[in-house]
Amino acid sequence: MTRASLDKQPHEVAAMFDDVAEKYDRTNDVLSLGQDRAWRRAVVAAVGAGPGERVLDLAAGTGTSSEPFRARGAFVVPCDFSLGMLRTGRRTRADLPFVAGDATRLPFAGDAFDAVTISFGLRNVHDPVAALRELLRVTRPGGRLVVCEFSHPAFAPFRKVYVEYLMRALPPVARRVSSSPDAYVYLAESIRAWPDQAGLAEWLGEAGWSDVRWRNLSAGIVALHHAVKP
Repeated sequence: MTRASLDKQPHEVAAMFDDVAEKYDRTNDVLSLGQDRAWRRAVVAAVGAGPGERVLDLAAGTGTSSEPFRARGAFVVPCDFSLGMLRTGRRTRADLPFVAGDATRLPFAGDAFDAVTISFGLRNVHDPVAALRELLRVTRPGGRLVVCEFSHPAFAPFRKVYVEYLMRALPPVARRVSSSPDAYVYLAESIRAWPDQAGLAEWLGEAGWSDVRWRNLSAGIVALHHAVKP
């Protein structure tokens, strides 16, 4: 199954993230009302990486999501397709081994990682199922995957309010705090178009992952999907 990232080509999406790299972390914190920090903690706990384990943090951006894995003693590789994000990350977190990579053609050997994770990045991949297959390829048998992504609030009245926030409130706020507010219009539209929790679970199974399950964060605004490589 191919999803055309709202008709944007991969190079256009990469350029969009290049433009927002400098203020990306601050903007996310503002737009999520600080919830992004709790979501990152949930990802780290779900991955459960221990000392010496090899972790791939795909769509790592500037490396904010990678640092907690290193703090736990894991060997973490932050990987992203946005060169602007990588430049910012290398400048601010020079001790992390940043790698440029396309999610559908990762520059790693098969079975290279004990755990792989991607937070708020799968939605921006031209072919999400192909990316999930690539993550499967580079994960050792028995290794685990954690996907953290925006999803669909389970409570219908809240879901309606949330969509109104995305389409009406988010762009004006982004114009005040972001270096590229148009990117956040795309963000709102891509969240609205993304499948629900069960839909993403189906993609994971299609890609070859097993033991797929999920749990909601922030009433379903975000969902954590877990899976294991058979």
